[in-house]
Amino acid sequence: MFLYAATIFLSAFLLFLVQPLIAKQIVPWFGGSSAVWTTCLVFFQFLLLAGYAYSDWITRRLGPRLQSIVHVVLLAASLVSLPIVAGAAWKPVGDEEPTWRILGLLAATIGLPYFLLSTTGPLVQAWFARAFPLATVYRLFALSNLASLIALVSYPFAIEPWISTLGQAYAWSAGYATFVLLCGVTALYSLRNHAPVAAAAPDDAPRPGWRDYATWLALPAMGSWMLLAVTNHITQNIASIPFLWLLPLTLYLLSFIVCFDHERWYRRVFFVAPTLIVLVACAYGLNNNNLSLDIDTAIPLYAGGLFLVCMFCHGELAMLKPAPRHLTAYYLMISLGGAVGGLLVGVVAPRVFESYLELGIGLTVCALLAALVLRKLLPVVPLIALVAAGACGYYAYKESADQRRYVRVQVRNFYGTLRTKDTGAIDEPDSMRRLVHGVIMHGEQYLDPERRRQPTSYYGPASGVGVALGLLAGPHRKVGVIGLGTGTIAAYGKSGDVFRFYDINPQVIDLARREFWFLGDSAAKIETALGDARLNLEREPSQQFDLLAVDAFSSDAIPVHLLTREAMAVYLKHMKPGGVIAFHVTNRFLKLAPVVKQIAEAYQLGSVLIIDESEEPGQSKSDWVLVSRNAALLARPEIAKAASEIDAIAGLRMWTDDYNNLFQILK
Repeated sequence: MFLYAATIFLSAFLLFLVQPLIAKQIVPWFGGSSAVWTTCLVFFQFLLLAGYAYSDWITRRLGPRLQSIVHVVLLAASLVSLPIVAGAAWKPVGDEEPTWRILGLLAATIGLPYFLLSTTGPLVQAWFARAFPLATVYRLFALSNLASLIALVSYPFAIEPWISTLGQAYAWSAGYATFVLLCGVTALYSLRNHAPVAAAAPDDAPRPGWRDYATWLALPAMGSWMLLAVTNHITQNIASIPFLWLLPLTLYLLSFIVCFDHERWYRRVFFVAPTLIVLVACAYGLNNNNLSLDIDTAIPLYAGGLFLVCMFCHGELAMLKPAPRHLTAYYLMISLGGAVGGLLVGVVAPRVFESYLELGIGLTVCALLAALVLRKLLPVVPLIALVAAGACGYYAYKESADQRRYVRVQVRNFYGTLRTKDTGAIDEPDSMRRLVHGVIMHGEQYLDPERRRQPTSYYGPASGVGVALGLLAGPHRKVGVIGLGTGTIAAYGKSGDVFRFYDINPQVIDLARREFWFLGDSAAKIETALGDARLNLEREPSQQFDLLAVDAFSSDAIPVHLLTREAMAVYLKHMKPGGVIAFHVTNRFLKLAPVVKQIAEAYQLGSVLIIDESEEPGQSKSDWVLVSRNAALLARPEIAKAASEIDAIAGLRMWTDDYNNLFQILK
């Protein structure tokens, strides 16, 4: 028993530990977008499906001896993939479709090891059931989910803060080699100790019908759908903190552990009513910003809602467990359902919907599924579920209608939903046009032709970047900007200046030129470079910038690869000797200024924090850190009177491409 349990535990631990590990390696290459994590989840789910399909096929088609031989050979072959370090050749150039590149990168880097880890649960459980026909095999499934949960929880707390990214990859690779050895021993033991057919327990259970297979598919599909939909909502609309990427997946796994450990943990009487109530509350919250977007209420609501939905889906699924001889087919349908749900939300939805509608749709479908699954209970139960579905459907429709209201243009791609909207009539002097990414404003401009060249939001004259541009008043300035938004900084452009903008999202560039006038009205020459800014800067010859504005942090999604020691070296390569690098560090949750200061000191650069508390119309509060070798410039009265002290963080370790610790800088 210990040998099987140890093999399953180690495989599940490695299976889920590699997910944040590999995602952390590649997120910087795709702009730090949380969509990278969603795409990774789709890959993991489909490879899990492939592993379960392999396990089902091999146990049904091959004899015990041939099963062991084939699997041991594949295990040995997978060692060639080690160590799991993403190759630099996969870095995007700028105009590729990110989804397919990420999927190809993952397949090349961890494809075979992940595939074999994913086969372990159902395959080793089948071997165990063959060797010990009277034992309770499904508790091993709960054990595997417990190991997965431990891996996810330990990563942000016990691994990421202390071990470099490269060190994590090598340590995981060593753990995988240990797993290969352990799994090989388990295969040989199973071959030598399987129970003869005559000794097997009698199994006269009926063969599952198509309704069973359909239910095995639908329940995990909705659990997976809700996992990705809630993850998108939390990380893109509430707070794009990387820790929160793991919270929904942790709750998802926890529901599997509880439901498959023992049937006593899931009772319909305790879960059905709360689940339906929370479904309606979550749907209502999509139409109420105070409930849906406030971190103190939204995260408990949607995380709790996800857990209840998963408890219902996985609890009902556990109640439908078949006899052990149908175990691999059962797991195959669970995996197929998870993959279908992930595919619909992670790949299909961004190409079908113009905005994030999948959460509202998912809430509605979950209520309908509850009515279908519970149809044989008292008539009032499915009726209540149908009423809940109707309420969710109404709020989902209302959300869609509200998103379209006052919207001029709405588009969506891998990087999220963008919309432009006007706050009033074009002839009103205070009317503005805004660019919104999800629910976060990424720039605004006055509609009045007399005022539309006025810098707005985080870029007013009293902001750090506004002060810096005022001091760099010489002719023929060259300004680099990482993060285009609406192109507001171009309002400072003068004849002879060059403003070069870097942005990873082609739709941002299109909307900035088509819907706003900052770029077109600027007296400066405007250049745009599509692709991740750091990758572009690494490839380009020195641009000799007077000012480089690093403005990629204001949406609370932190592309940490733009804020490391190595990134600073790239920036300095492009600066004139007396130039200024301006970091926009306005953030609701993280103290980024100390990180910038520490990196600046490593290069013997001066740094000052300028906090603009302006509350004038069209202006927003902002924090900018100015970094330069030009000590005289940073000591100018215009800066000195606006400068604030950058408080040090005790024990803060410098961020590098191989290490960062977001916990240390939480506000």
